[in-house]
Amino acid sequence: MGRVRGVFRSCGGAYPGIAGDRRQFICPLLPMLFGCIFQNAPHAKERIDNYYPVGRKQGKFLKRAYYSDSISNFLLSDIRAILGSIELGNDFPSEQTQRDAWLEEIRILQSILSPYQGAIYFEYSIPRMGQRIDVLLLIGPVIFVLEFKVGEKEFPAHAVDQVWDYALDLKNFHETSHDRFIAPILIATKANSAIPSIAVTPKHHDLLLPIKSGVEQLASVIEQVLSFCEGDNIEPKEWEAGRYSPTPTIIEAALALYGGHSVKEISRSDASAINLSETSDSISKIIRSAKEECHKAICFVTGVPGAGKTLVGLNIATTHIDKNKELYSVYLSGNGPLVAILREALARDKVRREKERGRKLKKGAAMSKVKMFVQNVHQFRDECLVDPKSAPIEHVALFDEAQRAWNLEQTSSFMRGKKHISDFNQSEPEFLISCLNRHEDWAVIVCLVGGGQEINTGEAGITEWIESLNRSFPDWHIYISSQLSDSEYGAGEVLDRLEGHPNVACKDELHLAVSMRSFRAENVSHLVKQLLDLNAEGARKTLQGVTPKYPIVITRNFGKAKEWLRSQAGGTERYGIVVSSQAQRLKPHAIDVKTPVDPIHWFLDGKEDVRSSYYLEDVATEFHVQGLELDWTCVTWDADFRYSANGWDHWSFCGDRWNRVRKTERQIYLKNAYRVLLTRARQGMVIVVPPGDRDDATRNPAYYDPTFEYLRNIGFTTL
Repeated sequence: MGRVRGVFRSCGGAYPGIAGDRRQFICPLLPMLFGCIFQNAPHAKERIDNYYPVGRKQGKFLKRAYYSDSISNFLLSDIRAILGSIELGNDFPSEQTQRDAWLEEIRILQSILSPYQGAIYFEYSIPRMGQRIDVLLLIGPVIFVLEFKVGEKEFPAHAVDQVWDYALDLKNFHETSHDRFIAPILIATKANSAIPSIAVTPKHHDLLLPIKSGVEQLASVIEQVLSFCEGDNIEPKEWEAGRYSPTPTIIEAALALYGGHSVKEISRSDASAINLSETSDSISKIIRSAKEECHKAICFVTGVPGAGKTLVGLNIATTHIDKNKELYSVYLSGNGPLVAILREALARDKVRREKERGRKLKKGAAMSKVKMFVQNVHQFRDECLVDPKSAPIEHVALFDEAQRAWNLEQTSSFMRGKKHISDFNQSEPEFLISCLNRHEDWAVIVCLVGGGQEINTGEAGITEWIESLNRSFPDWHIYISSQLSDSEYGAGEVLDRLEGHPNVACKDELHLAVSMRSFRAENVSHLVKQLLDLNAEGARKTLQGVTPKYPIVITRNFGKAKEWLRSQAGGTERYGIVVSSQAQRLKPHAIDVKTPVDPIHWFLDGKEDVRSSYYLEDVATEFHVQGLELDWTCVTWDADFRYSANGWDHWSFCGDRWNRVRKTERQIYLKNAYRVLLTRARQGMVIVVPPGDRDDATRNPAYYDPTFEYLRNIGFTTL
């Protein structure tokens, strides 16, 4: 017992004196301690040190798995010791049903793994998805991803997608899993005997399609997979050392950050991209400097589509989420669909997490907390109108898509018509700055700016922010991205006027130059820019470097496009049809942009819901998808934006005919709409240019054929 006490003291002292909040960690330790000692399991003290969660409280995740060991040690260990290790790795108290499931998984695996050498991991973390793999095995040349459904007799489709998602995540984002065989296996422990099939996916020669197995077949399945796959054995330590470099969707990022993960855990950090952490750190320094020196500051963060601007904003907002602290911040966006989708996703996830912990939380209560974190900028503005002298509770405001703020004309018109304020004489940027300026000590505004993405009437672009600062707030400190003068941001001439401003600093780290959205090819946004700028030769060269990893195909046939989308997507990879809001002559193809789509259902609901993007019935426009993304898209090109020998022609359909768009501002909006549509896909896209109809004057083939030929001549593959 002296040995027991020695080990036990290293874990915090005598058990009766342990405080309640630490007891949840120590209680599960007891069976592991006694199991390890009396069964003479190896490395008992080492396991306790490795899994004791003090490091986690200090922000250090010691291991990705709750439990990991060699298969040989796993087979020698007492089942109680293994369960204790798993529970000790868990941050939250485990329910009895979860303990029972773990015990069943341990028993099953200890009964079938004796022929093998390798490594085993329980509850392996996938932070991008905010989930954990039940069990991961490294045997020979294969990574086995096991998802157990304890007590289940069937193999539901959502569970098949779940295990497939885990395998895809490792294949796409885990460095030492890229070139390895990965076998996702779904185990229903009460399923009747079945004949599992072994086959690889069409896109990856070393990624197997999900395998369904009962307990009785599992040993045979593992043996069949090992016979099917050839290659060198995986070295566990080398595999564990591989970097996990994910590129989450905005929704996944919001869930992970709100759930406590850091931006470093859920983002890439390779040398080809400016580290998102560097940008976040730079903004944090600006915030701390403003607070310590009692001044007000504004910074402009620029980036290409998909570079992670929203991710930076969400990271800062979640870092300073405690409203009782002075650094409390708010994430603002004028993008209504984005705000609605993020709120709904966060609220659903909060309810789900609480349910997993055995606690009941109503969705309304979860939503009320989320609404404080993510706000519509117009609601924030209206709240500040109530008391024109009172400063908002937040000292830090992060304004996403700041280029879409309203100009003076649009803001004044809205105030007259909706708020009955007849003499309002400020643009939205000027008014928002004035709201934070009400603080007597300090304040910071972070403007996240997208290039070439103004898509609606009255959007001021970035120039109005600069002019407002020059005109009304000369004492504010201004931090600008080194790329803010680029033509896409439209601030070049106005920036010249800042040369005499006493407090202007230019920072390279405030620009995100590489798209993180299309993790298979970072140059997609550059390709789209060349395409829209009619730089056909440049686009042709860029395309050659893009398509090996990021397929882009064109077609005249909607049926082929839908078939292609379904064949490319695996697991719950999301796909859908996106079109211009001015694409009004697609009705013969069952596409009506005037029929409102609910973006919450379209982006968040599953394959079984007819309102979701998966059904390929409802379509989203640039207003629904700006700031968001899908894995695969079908971009449908109507006659509103046509290629001709003179360049792009801009048209608007009204009544029974197309009318030429002559205003430069509206032409820019239309071009930017297609820029948004063509940069939404993370993994690939199909572009449909309809053939038109000679018997329909509004769909003359001459409206469509030149656009298709332009794309074909650039080099896009035709379906």
